[in-house]
Amino acid sequence: MIDAVVTLAERPDLVEAMWTMPTTWPPFMLEDPVAEVWFDRLPEVFGEYQLLALDGSGVVGKVNSVPFAWSGRDDDLPARGWDGILERAFAERERDLPPTAVSLLEARVVPELRGGGLSAQLLAAAAANTRRLGLRHLFGPVRPMAKSEEPRTPMAEYVARVRDDGLPADPWLRVHVRRGGRVVAVCPLSMTVPGTLAQWRAWSGLPLTESGAVDVPGALVPVHVSVENDHAVYVEPNVWVHHPVPVT
Repeated sequence: MIDAVVTLAERPDLVEAMWTMPTTWPPFMLEDPVAEVWFDRLPEVFGEYQLLALDGSGVVGKVNSVPFAWSGRDDDLPARGWDGILERAFAERERDLPPTAVSLLEARVVPELRGGGLSAQLLAAAAANTRRLGLRHLFGPVRPMAKSEEPRTPMAEYVARVRDDGLPADPWLRVHVRRGGRVVAVCPLSMTVPGTLAQWRAWSGLPLTESGAVDVPGALVPVHVSVENDHAVYVEPNVWVHHPVPVT
């Protein structure tokens, strides 16, 4: 049970607590070059869009998001997903373009509270914050959580799977759709993580001694390994989801 959800604009003293929240992300997910350039600037530039869930112990959940100027067309959502929308938010702010929508970047819950419904509460809080800021559309390049169990399945095929009740088979997509989210499209180039073989061996714990597509724990698709060129590249697909935020 959370006591409150606040923005970093309201509680700038919680910036360090947000950054030091425990994570279950695989190590390579923290090595995206686009994130290295822009992510640390979220509190400074977009404090109103960073949400923290609090209970008696402190910060137990967070939502990182950014505003952007959406044209109203589905094809205006970048194929580069997470990387693309993060870059776009800062570029549009530099050009003083007024935002019309918000995109989620990450919703994280401390590991001991996962599975208790807090993720859905964070999603509801993000929609409420979008409404408070006068915007009517909430998006997210969603990372389907169970896709890592079958990295060789094409993302489009995986996303098309539904249960008997018509809801998505993937648990995290299901949370979004239950809250009125619309699955728009796969963003095939959502995050790109390049590295040397030494770096990828450290991130994955695998020997990576042969070239080709390699399944790495936690990855949604195989990592492309080139022993001859001493590098490996991970290109993660995500799924654009749209939540209309009606006036209440």
